[in-house]
Amino acid sequence: MSIALNQPAAAPALTANHAGIRRWLWTVAGLVFLMIVVGGATRLTGSGLSITEWKPITGAMPPLSAAAWAEEFAKYRASPQYQILNNGMSLGEFQFIYWWEWGHRQLGRFIGLVFLAGFLVVALRRLLPGRRVALLFGMGLLLGLQGAIGWIMVASGLEPGMVAVAPVKLTLHLTFAGLFFASVVAFATALTPQRRPETAGSPAMAWLLLALTFVQIALGGLVAGSKAGFAFNTWPMMDGALVPPGSLLFARQPFWENFVDNVALVQFNHRLGAYVLLAAALWQLWRLQRAAPRSSAARRARAIAGIVAAQAVLGIVTLLLVVPLWAGLAHQALAFAVLAMAVVHLTRLAARRADVV
Repeated sequence: MSIALNQPAAAPALTANHAGIRRWLWTVAGLVFLMIVVGGATRLTGSGLSITEWKPITGAMPPLSAAAWAEEFAKYRASPQYQILNNGMSLGEFQFIYWWEWGHRQLGRFIGLVFLAGFLVVALRRLLPGRRVALLFGMGLLLGLQGAIGWIMVASGLEPGMVAVAPVKLTLHLTFAGLFFASVVAFATALTPQRRPETAGSPAMAWLLLALTFVQIALGGLVAGSKAGFAFNTWPMMDGALVPPGSLLFARQPFWENFVDNVALVQFNHRLGAYVLLAAALWQLWRLQRAAPRSSAARRARAIAGIVAAQAVLGIVTLLLVVPLWAGLAHQALAFAVLAMAVVHLTRLAARRADVV
């Protein structure tokens, strides 16, 4: 993102417009963050397959009568998840999981409306240069694609013999949510004036941290999708060893299936990703503390290292406690807090070299 951060004092109208755009973008980012938490709760409560149809418009209305509830329950009873996993579920139990999924979908619709409304104001009033409006339009397409991926994910869990969504498609859904969230945070950050110019820090290192954060979020998606967090609930040992034997990690055929469906390898990769990300965050902190300990970059590096360390500890606690709801949600939320901080850090460092309005 290469929007100038130091606007001249002689342009109050432009500054005011940017302030409004920033408020809109940070609101969208906050809603997406909330969506991540609600989505995690929907998954952990087993609610994601309770609505078996995708109706982007009419689906916004929930059942409003006993007959409508009976019809929705009948559709769910025809699903593999009910027949294999939840046979005998009462209507009240179904309503509990239904409301979680319904709320998740409505929040997605609301985010889409908020983004669309803000985009139309920016575009019609020409509050930003055309290329920035085009970038916002692309972000809107990414948001729409995310909704479609969400349904593709749900549809995978409605296939015969399935009781949950496919891990790869859940990971894709989570990763695209991260991409949209990151783009909103980057755009908002780039429009925010800096109090002091950047004097230290390497964009290359910031890019590495951001890439590692995305990889770790994707690995976490595979853990969630395969329910790998409910196995091997010890640390630092895993199945009695720091590095489990290859016969456990690569027990499936074909070989590539182990990376998405073998809970041992899926969890082990997520552990390794956490170690690498923490090491990178600490390495960046060490370098900046030595070079410019009072710089803005160093302060952000301290914050990033601190929150990555907290996330690692929370991940261990979540594993040892066998993924209670509160810990699973906190772990997912903190992952996106790390992502937001990594994006802000990179955007600030990249803007130091930018030289446009």
